[in-house]
Amino acid sequence: MAIPLHQALRVGAYVVKQHLIGRKRYPLVLMLEPLFRCNLACAGCGKIDYPAEILNQRLSVAECLEAVDECGAPVVVIAGGEPLLHKEIDEVVRGIIARKKYVIVCTNALLLEKKLALFQPNKFFSWSVHLDGDREDHDRSVCQAGVYDRAVAAIAKAKAAGFRTIINATLFNNADPERMADFFDDVMEMGVDGISVSPGYAYERAPDQQHFLNRQGTKNLFRGIFAREKAKQKANPKRKRWQFNQSSLFLDFLAGNQTYHCTPWGNPTRTYFGWQRPCYLVGEGYVKTFKELMEGTDWDSYGTGNYEKCADCMVHCGYEATAVAHAIRNPIAALKVEMQGIRTEGPMAPDIPLDKQRPAEYVFSRHVQQALEKIRHEKPAAKKESELADAAD
Repeated sequence: MAIPLHQALRVGAYVVKQHLIGRKRYPLVLMLEPLFRCNLACAGCGKIDYPAEILNQRLSVAECLEAVDECGAPVVVIAGGEPLLHKEIDEVVRGIIARKKYVIVCTNALLLEKKLALFQPNKFFSWSVHLDGDREDHDRSVCQAGVYDRAVAAIAKAKAAGFRTIINATLFNNADPERMADFFDDVMEMGVDGISVSPGYAYERAPDQQHFLNRQGTKNLFRGIFAREKAKQKANPKRKRWQFNQSSLFLDFLAGNQTYHCTPWGNPTRTYFGWQRPCYLVGEGYVKTFKELMEGTDWDSYGTGNYEKCADCMVHCGYEATAVAHAIRNPIAALKVEMQGIRTEGPMAPDIPLDKQRPAEYVFSRHVQQALEKIRHEKPAAKKESELADAAD
């Protein structure tokens, strides 16, 4: 695995501590979304279809760091939208590093070369550049030609400047195992420090609804990809092996070898709207505090087998924390997968039955309308306050 030893040890100690104190639910990674606006419009994205008034909103530096302190997770992933559009993102990163939290900034890399000088390499800091496959696959995924080449150039600049840099790939049902295996070879040759990979989540608002994977499709795809790595390694034992910035048991889960239940509280999400309930992928209400999120959410009503929206999900933000907890409870299982590799043949682990799941509720428009009303109410008040201040001068 590509996770640095110091990070693995600190996160492992944190998880062990939670188990020792008997804490049933605890955060592992804070998903921090300081803005929704992006400079791309990917067909599989469900994060950017907000009215302009909401896309123009930002979490302040103070709000971002307050969320980090309130949550207490050892790792912070800054996503969006495109985080580098936030004018104070460098201050946010420095504040998180000062708290000795590991911070990963997810970016499409279109602004990375321009903004690189605002940041300094640090063992607590990583770039995560979004690449969904080779040049053809990625540019099709982001609906814009030339993005792959710009991202690859930015990766080279970041690595040359001394930054830890990984890539994150989201896969859909048109992904070809052979091409993905070749792509993973390519990114390792670029010198990246690791790969994060996940099936795409079927956002109800994504423009392209035809290419999301179901669970069986996900398992078949990842078995096909990992089988090709084994074949490549057998043909050339000296080749550079893929390094993943994820736990071996999560990858084993993607290949259908583990039966895991989702732990959505493992990756809580803070956005402009507040703390998102229940997870990064499903927004069904927002609360003001992390405490309220953890104590006031009916967690048992979500997850595969419990809720229709979660039926096909195998995404890292729901299952990586489950895999990490499994590794802590059963390190032999994790070591076995690490040593022997991902099993790509034979029967798959039983899947979670869906016969008792509750039907989906579609509540997206409700919180958007509430946010718009708040913004429109605050604008006249702010204008009046400004006019009064001018008059006093």
